[in-house]
Amino acid sequence: MTKTTRTPATARTTARTTTAGPVLGTSALNRATLARQLLLRRSPLSAKAAVEHLLGLQAQNVKPPYYALAARLDGFTPQALSQLMADREVVRIVTMRSTIHTHTADDALILRPLVQAARDRELGNFRNGLTGVDLDRLAALSRELVEAEPRTMKQLREALLAEWPDADPFALSVAARCKLPLVQVTPRGLWGRSGQVALTTAEHWLGRPAEPAPAPDATVLRYLAAFGPASVKDMQTWAGLTRLREVFERLRPRLITFRDENGVELFDLPDAPRPDADTPAPPRFLPEFDNLLLSHADRSRVVPADLKGHTWQGNHAYCTLLVDGFLAGIWRQEGEVLTIGPFGKLAKAQRDEVVQEAERMLTVMAGSSSYDIRFGALSR
Repeated sequence: MTKTTRTPATARTTARTTTAGPVLGTSALNRATLARQLLLRRSPLSAKAAVEHLLGLQAQNVKPPYYALAARLDGFTPQALSQLMADREVVRIVTMRSTIHTHTADDALILRPLVQAARDRELGNFRNGLTGVDLDRLAALSRELVEAEPRTMKQLREALLAEWPDADPFALSVAARCKLPLVQVTPRGLWGRSGQVALTTAEHWLGRPAEPAPAPDATVLRYLAAFGPASVKDMQTWAGLTRLREVFERLRPRLITFRDENGVELFDLPDAPRPDADTPAPPRFLPEFDNLLLSHADRSRVVPADLKGHTWQGNHAYCTLLVDGFLAGIWRQEGEVLTIGPFGKLAKAQRDEVVQEAERMLTVMAGSSSYDIRFGALSR
């Protein structure tokens, strides 16, 4: 076992001036990022406003967006996000890093065109299975099919295979997903409901056209507001895009810059919060795939070096626990039993705070007052 709540003394420096410019230590970066992520103290924002501020929530599975907001918002209830989804004010769609995100309707129509170049590059990985396939025709046919009625990926794949019987079936479905902004229609994604994945286009589901692919400048500023201070590579990791250096250079007059302890240049908004490195950071239970842990090229601001890779086992990702702002363990909920697996020994005060936060999370998410909270090893 290794402790995770300690940080080097140098990391506790909020900012020190060197010949290279202001330097932000690891804990200073941690606190700044937690503040942007609404994790230092719960925010009064509405669920919709929070989804917008965070530029979406990672959503490979149904429940993570709900748990992500429960950790961040004061007064949140799962029904608040579920109703937004039922009302088509938020949707589930593939955007950054080719993964499903829960976005506001506006962002689904803006961010998907922004990352379309990355989806086109992804499609190139499947070109051997698409020999002889006219991709423009595939996109038109797929749009016609899913806008006539929502289709499962299996149904769409079978229809496309009838048109191109020699193509690889999986490659055909990937091509449809890459070429079109496909959203998962409800009841998929609603809290307490079940439903298979059925797809239609964002434009059809939302009743309005997508925006033309925007210049990334506004999204860079929004990224810094939610994830900064950050490097060019950090944002490229978050978005799955390349060649963003020129955008940051164009925006440089509007930004301020720091360096991390390795000398990497970090950009930030002048008025963004940068709390003192010693600002208390309460425990937080985050879902698997939370964007806090996935949206920087250098994740050391949240994940200590000796814990890199500890939240994954094969293709399985664990839910994560933050203590003092840093990754400190994993957790699993099964019914009314919550098992917490710290990576190191927690001090009594920390353990008490973790239990208190666990009780709050379970009350919000399960609506019951009777829980079994256990500490023990979880297989990794």
